[in-house]
Amino acid sequence: MRRTVYEPEHEQFREVVREFLAREVAPHGQAWEKAGIVDREVYRSAGKHGLIGFNVPEEFGGGGVDDFRFNAVVTEELAQGGPGTPGFSLHNDVIAPYFTSLTTPAQRQRWLPGFASGDLIGAIAMTEPGTGSDLAGIRTRAVPDGDTWMLSGAKTFISSGINSDLVIVVARTSADPEAGHRAFSLLVVERDMPGFTRGRNLEKIGLKSQDTAELFFDQVPVPAANVLGELGQGFYHLMHNLPAERMSIAISAVAGARAVFRETLDYAKNRQAFGRPIGSFQHNRFVLAELDTELDLAQVYVDRCLEAMGTAELTAVEAAKAKWWTTELQKRVIDACLQLHGGYGYMMEFPVARAYLDTRVHTIYGGSTEIMKEIIGRDLGV
Repeated sequence: MRRTVYEPEHEQFREVVREFLAREVAPHGQAWEKAGIVDREVYRSAGKHGLIGFNVPEEFGGGGVDDFRFNAVVTEELAQGGPGTPGFSLHNDVIAPYFTSLTTPAQRQRWLPGFASGDLIGAIAMTEPGTGSDLAGIRTRAVPDGDTWMLSGAKTFISSGINSDLVIVVARTSADPEAGHRAFSLLVVERDMPGFTRGRNLEKIGLKSQDTAELFFDQVPVPAANVLGELGQGFYHLMHNLPAERMSIAISAVAGARAVFRETLDYAKNRQAFGRPIGSFQHNRFVLAELDTELDLAQVYVDRCLEAMGTAELTAVEAAKAKWWTTELQKRVIDACLQLHGGYGYMMEFPVARAYLDTRVHTIYGGSTEIMKEIIGRDLGV
């Protein structure tokens, strides 16, 4: 079906993104995967070409474009790329809203120009070694000391944890046991602050080029001027921004699954077995028909959610539905595609093998499938 969510300017931007990825990313992808991290210069280049920072106000060097469809274009093209893709979607879709909507005028002057240009890379630190989706269990603490917060604790699985210059840390700023969700605030830790250290660049089964790190805070003196948003409102700031992150993952899931499906369809038309293309066997033809249908249905829902984001109508529950369904679908599609490749699907030289590893995390990060279902179920009143 013809997609109607995009306007001509979005498709023109898509061509820019494709050309950039072919020129600036593809030649370096395998080297970055081996290194376990992308060259941060690719962020600066992306800033020059408008692939990041387009949703930052023009007065701070950004594009001044508040239209998530541009985010979606970048996310879709990254999802269809080869090895070594940078974390531009994290930068644009997850981190940027915090810095554009919660910062003070002084903070905007300090951080947004570098964020838009790619000189400053952002990260958000929520997950802890003993705390995943249960944000209420966060133990990282910040204790007031004059006009400074002394931050102590540890975070793990932090995307862009090694490359990052600005880390939004979720910390407990109230010791009051009755504070509940108001016990948390967001503090921005800057590179080279005393007491801030980075642990391992964690070895993952996929997404090899996207650095994922442990972060440690040992009495880090964070100025009160680095509190992001309102003190005691950190949990609510997170809840406000998580739907956009989940939509970004859903958009990536459908685009990535569709790319693998297209490659598999071509393979099924050309790979011969028993003197005929493997796609011509009824079972395989039925599998391909089912995958194509499910991807079309998922795309329609994701596009409708994308439209709702533009009119501020998308709810957290709708984003949760999109996130869990599309990522579980992606997992099924890629598994079926790998099976259709036979032994070749198990070889890393085939795109389906890398996709099998890279996309497995989609049902986990940004809120696991189980958490998404819990959000939906509670909304149903059960």
